[in-house]
Amino acid sequence: MSETAHFEVSRRAVLAGGAASVGISAIPSVAEGAAPMAQQPPSMAVTFKVNGKPQALMLDTRTTLLDALRDHIGLMGTKKGCDHGQCGACTVLVGGTRINSCLSLAVMHEGDEVTTIEGLGTPDGLHPMQAAFVKHDGFQCGYCTPGQICSAVAVLDEIRAGVPSHVQADVGSAPEITALEMRERMSGNICRCGAYSNIAEAMAEVAGVRIAETHGAEVEA
Repeated sequence: MSETAHFEVSRRAVLAGGAASVGISAIPSVAEGAAPMAQQPPSMAVTFKVNGKPQALMLDTRTTLLDALRDHIGLMGTKKGCDHGQCGACTVLVGGTRINSCLSLAVMHEGDEVTTIEGLGTPDGLHPMQAAFVKHDGFQCGYCTPGQICSAVAVLDEIRAGVPSHVQADVGSAPEITALEMRERMSGNICRCGAYSNIAEAMAEVAGVRIAETHGAEVEA
């Protein structure tokens, strides 16, 4: 074979190989086709009651209870504040117990009963704690108010149920409804406007006690 013929064969081989490689690259690989499926977020069905109404949702398993309430059910009363469980703006009641809904996944609440600020009362029929907040001006900008009210309702129930706190001298005895107890138990709810004293007065009214000093640490039954 002459050098020219050898060159031509080699050139054809190169061209054929190049065309084949182009064809191969144009065919989607199995891995490329499977990638979008692998990237689909896992979802799960969850059913629970919110303010007495059954809810059935199909959710990304990473959805928080807060986002499920706001974005999937449309209950905007529960506020998203810090989204890190530090401000308490997202407080709701689950089975009567207060939780930070931003720290709890919705799929963890299968069968639970959730109560938000919309479920406590209505504009025409306020919950006693809502009415007391209005009477004592327990809010200013109002953003933290739904979480404050939900937490306040649960705090009084906790004290009446004998749940101890860090400020009790004797955790074996039944806690009393004092300003110190209420302030300690409400410490996870932050009010940037500083309406704490008014909130304490509203809680004291609902509890049926009297604050001895407006901004003091004691209340009287």
